[in-house]
Amino acid sequence: MPPPHTLQQTDTPAPAEAVAPLMRGIAVLRRLTDEGGTMSPSAIERATGLARSSVDRITATLARMEYVRVDGRDITLAPRLMELGNAYLSALRLPSLLGGHADALADELDESVSLAVGDGDGIRFVHQATRRRAMSLSFRIGDLLPAERTAPGPLLAAGWDAREWQRWRERRATDPKGLAFVAVPPHSPPDEKEFAARAERARHDGWALDDQLIEPGLVALAVPVRSPDGHVACLVSVVSHTSRHTAAALRDTLLPRLLTAAAAMEQALRQAPSAAPDSPAALASWTGASKQELGREFNESLARGLTVLAAFGEGRDALTLTEVARATGLARATARRALITLEHLGYVTVRDRVHHLTPRVLALGYPPLAAATLPQIAQPHLAALTGQVRDSASLAVLVGDDIQYTGRVATRRIMNVNITVGTRLPAHATSMGRVLLAAQPAPERESRLARTPPHALTPYTVTGPDELRAALDRVLADGYALVDEELEVGLRSVAVPVHDRRGSVVAAVNVAMHSSSRALEECVTDVLPRLRAAAGRIEADLHITERYVRVPAM
Repeated sequence: MPPPHTLQQTDTPAPAEAVAPLMRGIAVLRRLTDEGGTMSPSAIERATGLARSSVDRITATLARMEYVRVDGRDITLAPRLMELGNAYLSALRLPSLLGGHADALADELDESVSLAVGDGDGIRFVHQATRRRAMSLSFRIGDLLPAERTAPGPLLAAGWDAREWQRWRERRATDPKGLAFVAVPPHSPPDEKEFAARAERARHDGWALDDQLIEPGLVALAVPVRSPDGHVACLVSVVSHTSRHTAAALRDTLLPRLLTAAAAMEQALRQAPSAAPDSPAALASWTGASKQELGREFNESLARGLTVLAAFGEGRDALTLTEVARATGLARATARRALITLEHLGYVTVRDRVHHLTPRVLALGYPPLAAATLPQIAQPHLAALTGQVRDSASLAVLVGDDIQYTGRVATRRIMNVNITVGTRLPAHATSMGRVLLAAQPAPERESRLARTPPHALTPYTVTGPDELRAALDRVLADGYALVDEELEVGLRSVAVPVHDRRGSVVAAVNVAMHSSSRALEECVTDVLPRLRAAAGRIEADLHITERYVRVPAM
């Protein structure tokens, strides 16, 4: 059990102008993050030391911002919270500029490749290209690791000054087994002399190894990637298992290729064009209206403080106080107090009156949310849809010539559609299948029809190639599919597509019912608008999540 976060999350007293509600709200988000994304209000109360009334106000405010969901008795982090981490990653620009190089290197070496930056005396991942194996890397974007137990750590420590080394010693003294680093198993770390020697070797060699310091069986090799001004922009590492490489073999085999990749990354940084500012997430005008609606249950100071984090982004990596106020719509004095608080907590740093986000912003929900799959993202929206229409709602993807159910919320009725997650059904006879087939390029659709002629499942199943082509054309034109008793007599369903950030159809959602419960016209007039709204909410969460993360469809 990691030590509880204090409200300040720092050893120094809070400035007089610090915003206490913002500090309390961030403490709740940090604890939720460390506990995997879900806690009960009582557990939050115990872990943070906050009064239950404060916990209730904070979670009500975060729920209003769609940063958390209230699931029965639990509080759960919601995908929209990732917009804060996305603001940091967008301002940093490294994932967008170097992520493709890391992915290509992972493909070439058939090993996991990571990009990390320093965060205090730890390293935090900002990009992952992971190979899928039984023994595979499980770190997530935003995870924080102690520098002394990693390959990038010595390279980071090689640039520390005396004050930074002292902070590292103090942290080790208060948390000798690294319990605060929830992404790694507790372990007695190397002593100071050993880590200092590794840092000195890294300074001399320009690379560093981790020989099973994170956990037995895991080895890694890291090199720095320098920005045009000569400073370390990030650290790129290759991670493997001892069943494939020893630490020495990893160095001997892969170091030349890793150094070549780092040089290509540095070239990409030198040639990177200036970033055009993206649109800030201006919530300030919205917070006042929420306060009017919810009254005391809405903590406007917390909402405004988090809005300041969202003000940063691509082309807005360095903002003055005036620019923050302008981007958020906050009064200058309000923005100033929020920035003072965020600087005190370590989420913002200031140089020459210019503010920058720090990697610590990724500690606000990013690691557990970055591991979400599409079914996990869709599940709460399917549940809400089922509650609205009183019929079962499902999510499916195309697998060969079938659809496979990956998410489902069934309604409670004596007569119900009995389908479970994992079920596969012929695509041509289902509403979700029609949506997914219609989204295929025309040559692929024709190939499917020619390869596997549709077969009848009921007297009403469309099997003629021309008739099925016409049905798919209607789906494309209408944006939905309505299938009546083609899969099973008495079963009727309507489906719409789910699009990713690039606009590609990655899944379909439907509502299924017995044909006696609604007329065909009611499926279009009553169910379809709610179904489309649910799909839109799934897409909104998916688009936020997948900005810097690959979201598995299953």
